[in-house]
Amino acid sequence: MKLKRKMTNKKSLVIEKIFNLCKEKNNYVFDNTLVKDIAKEVGFGNPFDVTKLDNTQKFPEILLKNDYFIIHLGGGKHKFVKGINKGFHKFESINSKNIFDWKYRQSILNEYDTSESNILSVGFNQRIIHDFLYDDIVANPKMYGSRRTKTSLNYFIGKEKIDASNLQMEIDLTTEYNGLVTIFEGKNNFPENFAVYQLYFPFLYYYNLQKNNELDIKQINCCYLLRKKENGKSIIRIYLYTFENPLDMTSIKLVKNAQYNLIKR
Repeated sequence: MKLKRKMTNKKSLVIEKIFNLCKEKNNYVFDNTLVKDIAKEVGFGNPFDVTKLDNTQKFPEILLKNDYFIIHLGGGKHKFVKGINKGFHKFESINSKNIFDWKYRQSILNEYDTSESNILSVGFNQRIIHDFLYDDIVANPKMYGSRRTKTSLNYFIGKEKIDASNLQMEIDLTTEYNGLVTIFEGKNNFPENFAVYQLYFPFLYYYNLQKNNELDIKQINCCYLLRKKENGKSIIRIYLYTFENPLDMTSIKLVKNAQYNLIKR
């Protein structure tokens, strides 16, 4: 994965100071109390944003140089984990045969804002999700909107065991159709890569429910849906992933992808 380097800013300075403290102590776990203290020292006004790094374009120099990323452990704790490629996945290129012009009649709310929920709503309302997931635009999946929940997860990142408790997890959208549960993450741009945990945490959450016979789930997969406007037209890219080993975050695998060019009628 090719990693882009960015100039230092206050958020990067906070992460740099925390990383150096952890490295000095040889303990790479830290908590929100330390984040708040360092953010105050540096003058960064939003300490809750410090550990949110959606793609490597936002990475500070210190993490790129040392090859670490941040994973959330729950309960206000976080950890620097070695191996950025283990925690971030590059979006695969889309074959020309999987690029489609999609004619649609735009409603007044279709592209009114650029929020993640709007992006996913457009994909669902215009039957793009139906076509991509089920090969059937008249399929009738159930849709469940954005939600937050807390859970405990035990899993591996390669050979490293991770135990997370009281972990707050966000799910942008969930669909269910004939026992197939699909978790969605949406973004209003085309980043080069993404934090795998955004898909993996919800995947493992539902896997645990399935394994414990709490829900009659037949299959679980994950979708990343991206939208970008080019020359006044919306382009939607959608990627379907699974995890070959449900207990290993690094086992992410692409099932298929496609691009839909929205053409107004």
